[in-house]
Amino acid sequence: MEELVRTNDPVLLSWLTTQLAEENIEAVVFDAHTSVMEGSISAIQRRVMVDSEDLARARQVLAEAEIIQTGGRPVA
Repeated sequence: MEELVRTNDPVLLSWLTTQLAEENIEAVVFDAHTSVMEGSISAIQRRVMVDSEDLARARQVLAEAEIIQTGGRPVA
């Protein structure tokens, strides 16, 4: 498995895993329980992992999320 992204944004995690599932890309969120146990100080980010052969397509889905989040503006 390959790491796609690290984040503590619950909205992004939910949206991304749903979008990946719609593209038939299996995603596993690592560190979810560890993140909760550390007291919600955001010290430990959750990792979204995908199979190596799905990584390129998963990156396209993630790029779509970034475009939506920024409203199409380039990220500095």
